[in-house]
Order: sequence, then C-alpha cells, then structure tokens
Amino acid sequence: MSTPAITPVFVRLKLSLLRNGLRQSGGRKAAYITSAVCALLFAALQLIGLIALRGHAHAESVTVLAVAVLGLGWAVMPLFFPSGDETLDPTRLVMLPLRPRPLVRALLTASLVGIGPLFTLCLLVGSVVAVARGGVAFAVGAVAVVLALLVCVAFARAVAVANVRLLTSRKGRDLAVLSGLVIAIGAQIVNFGAQRLGASGLGELDPAAEVLRWVPPASAIGAVHAVSEGSYGLAAAQVALTAAALVALLAFWSRHLTRLMTSPDGSTLPSAESAARERSSTGLGRLLPPGRTGTVMERSLRYVWRDPKTKAAWVTSLAIGLIVPVFNAWQGTGSVYFACFAAGMLGIQMYNQFGQDTSAFWMVAMTISSTRDAYVELRARAYALLVITLPYATLVTVLTTAMLGDWRRLPEALGLSFALLGAMLATGAWTSARFPYSIPQEGYKNVAPGQTGLAWISIFGGMMAAALLCAPVIALTIWLNVSADGDDWRWLPLPAGTAYGAALAAAGLKLAAPRTARRLPEILAAVSKG
Repeated sequence: MSTPAITPVFVRLKLSLLRNGLRQSGGRKAAYITSAVCALLFAALQLIGLIALRGHAHAESVTVLAVAVLGLGWAVMPLFFPSGDETLDPTRLVMLPLRPRPLVRALLTASLVGIGPLFTLCLLVGSVVAVARGGVAFAVGAVAVVLALLVCVAFARAVAVANVRLLTSRKGRDLAVLSGLVIAIGAQIVNFGAQRLGASGLGELDPAAEVLRWVPPASAIGAVHAVSEGSYGLAAAQVALTAAALVALLAFWSRHLTRLMTSPDGSTLPSAESAARERSSTGLGRLLPPGRTGTVMERSLRYVWRDPKTKAAWVTSLAIGLIVPVFNAWQGTGSVYFACFAAGMLGIQMYNQFGQDTSAFWMVAMTISSTRDAYVELRARAYALLVITLPYATLVTVLTTAMLGDWRRLPEALGLSFALLGAMLATGAWTSARFPYSIPQEGYKNVAPGQTGLAWISIFGGMMAAALLCAPVIALTIWLNVSADGDDWRWLPLPAGTAYGAALAAAGLKLAAPRTARRLPEILAAVSKG
C-alpha cells in the first residue's frame, strides 16, 4: 500500500491558516492586506530598480549584497518573530505518524506560500536580470533563482527547528525584544551607508561583494555574473557551493526535526539548583531603600528585566537614544544637543505606569488607601526609572560630546537632558493617572483596541507639555550662545537644569498623587481592558 503524498495537504493547510487568520477580525484583515500591498509595491519598485541597473559597472556588487542581506533576514526572522508563521512550530505535529524526510519536503513546499517568498522571488529575478548577459547566463539564472530561494527558506526553517523549544517558551519569546534594537541599528546603518554611497559612488560596495559572492545564497547571483563574463568554471563552483549549502541545510533541518519529534521537552523545567539560587538571591533588594519605596523600585526593575513588553520598550529606547546622537556625531552632522534624545526616549517609560502592570494592577491598588500611598508609589517608580536613565543620559551626552570635541557645550547638553527628564517624569506621572490604557500581553500591539486615542493623548500630549516646561532652560541655553558674555556662564545650565528638572519632577508627583488615589477604580478598569 503506497503512502499518500503529504505535500499537497501541507500547502492546503498553509492556505487555510492564512485564510482563517484573516477571518478573526476586520482589523487583522485590513492590517494584512495593507502590509501585503506595501510589500508587493516595494517588491515591484525594487524589481524595476534592479532591472534599471542592467549594464551598470557595479550591478553585480549591488545585487550580491542585496541577496546576502536578504538571506540574513530569512535566517534571523524566526528568532525575532517566532509567532509570525504558525507552521514554523513543528512540535504541533509530533503526535502524527509522519517521517522526517517527507515532512521536510512538505514543510519546505508550504513555506514557499506567502508574501515573504514572493518578495524574495522578485528580488532574485531582478538581480538575475541586472547581471545576466546572454542565453546561457539567463539559463543559469533560472537555476540560481530556484536555488537561492530554497536556501533562504531552508535557512529560516533550520534556524526555527533548532530553536523551537526556546522560541515557544516564555523566556524564548523575549528574543523578540531584540527586533527593536536590530531595526533601530539597521535603519541608522542604512542611512549612514546611503550617505557614504551618495558621496563616493557604488564602487564602495566592491570589496564586500568580492567576499559575499562566495557566501550562499549570494553565490548563486555571483555564478550568473561569472557566466556573463565567460568564467564557466567559476560559475560552476559557485552554483555547486549554493547547492551544497541547500543540501547541508536540509540535512541539518531533518536531523533536528527527528530529534525534536522523538525527544521529551525539558526546556521549560528549571533545575532545583537554579530555582534555589533564584529564591535566595536578594542582592537587588539590599541595594534599595527600605520600606515601600524599595519594594516598588525592585518590582519596577524586575519588570524591565522579565516582562517581555516592558523589556522591548526599554531595549528600543536605549538603542535609539544612543544611536541617533552617536551616528549623527560619527557622520559629522550632529550636535551635542542631540544627546537630549537619550533622556527623551527613556523619559517616555514614565508614561502609562499603571498600564504596564496590566490586570495585576489590582494588587497594587489594594495597597493604596491615601494620597500619601499614591505619592510613595509614583515616587518609587520614578526612582527606579532614574536608576537607569540618569547614568545612561550622562554617558550618551559625554560620548556624543567626545566624538564632536565640543566640550564647552557639555554643561548645556547635560542641563537640558536633566531638565527634560524631570519634565517627562512630571508629565508622565500625571498622564499615567489621567489617561491610563491597557497594554495587551499577547501579540505585538502596545495598545488595547479602542484605547488608541488615550495612548496618543498620554504620550504625545505629555511630551509636548514636557517640551513647554523646559522652555526656561532652553531660553537660558539660547542666551548663552548668542550673548557676548555667554562663554563666562556656560557652566550655569548644568546646575540650573538639574535643579529645575528635580523641582518639576517633585511637583508633578505631588499633583499626580491625589488624582491617582481618587481614580483607582477607573485606572484599574482601563488597564485591565486588554
């Protein structure tokens, strides 16, 4: 009796998952359609741009680098977006009587269904058209497109299956917080590289392309160019290298898939030794003040380290707060005042303090019975934020100043940063009590449905108010830069900005405390909505 083919079944399963996912809500359908249209439009423009490179002296360098970056994206995609594709988790199939090799073929074929593979196909086709010259080159290009596409998909699957126990655990989902860091750094690197290419030309890409043309899947595009140049031996070696990479990835995938489906899952069971060590660890508590203040600070800092959504927000803010001033200083187009971006990004973490607790806020609400309790709670949360923000903002400001060599403006930049931080602590405490909103724990949304308006008012309204509150320190800084006697008083913004920021923070906490104590039921209902 012959075994029925399972590949068509898995393709239909993938299509059903996509279709049923779109039926869950109109918002999800709209988001998917919008993202699909944007991705396909970008793919079409990219295809046209690559075709326009045909005949350019550095077309091979551009296409090789583009395909190499594309392959890297496929490799890291399962780590940053583990829930982006339900079929990336083969543990859901462990109870089915499926053999590894047919399962690998079925999953590989099903992986070719979606926007990502179509986008990849457009880029690969455009790359081949850009570098191929002659019928033989286009024939090799057809093989290269298939091999490169399969390498990309197999790479993603191999990474996913090797880390699936981690990615489907609670701690493993924390890897997704790195996506904000990677996106932030990648955007600045792309910006910096574009400026360099605009000044120096595409010839800057040639050294990197010389290396990457031997790295799959970019080696497939290198083979097409080699055939166009008449180097058939070189092309054969690059095609063979790409094919060998595909075979190795499929073997790696099959071996880990067999191990995954035949071995027990112990990844989420902590050892007794580690559990005891965690229970006995009180180092953080010993460094904090006694009483409610220390308890609230420790809870807030543990949220930063353990809660995925809170950690994601902090990682992104830390990364962007450093990248924007440092990259601009590196390019020679920045200013020491850009360092205030670090204080601004971290100050945002003071907004919606109670929403970060989600439904667990009811336990905090039970401990608040007076304005004094609310004030201590808010003050301790502000202290926890300052533990990270003050040294970080200082470090970024000093680093930016050192890169620019403009040491005389260091007191001004520090004073502005501290004043801005104090203003954001003040407005953040007030808006947390006045405009709380829920942060869903599942998925990538940061605002519960129906509360988007509250989030905009809380964050952007609070930021505008903070900027207005900093007007005196900004005016002082401007006066020092335009006044003839300003050089003698450049030290003044540092103590003035520090004192002013501390006064603003204290006043904001005092104003927010009675409102928090009065509105506890409304706050609890708002933050528990999601």
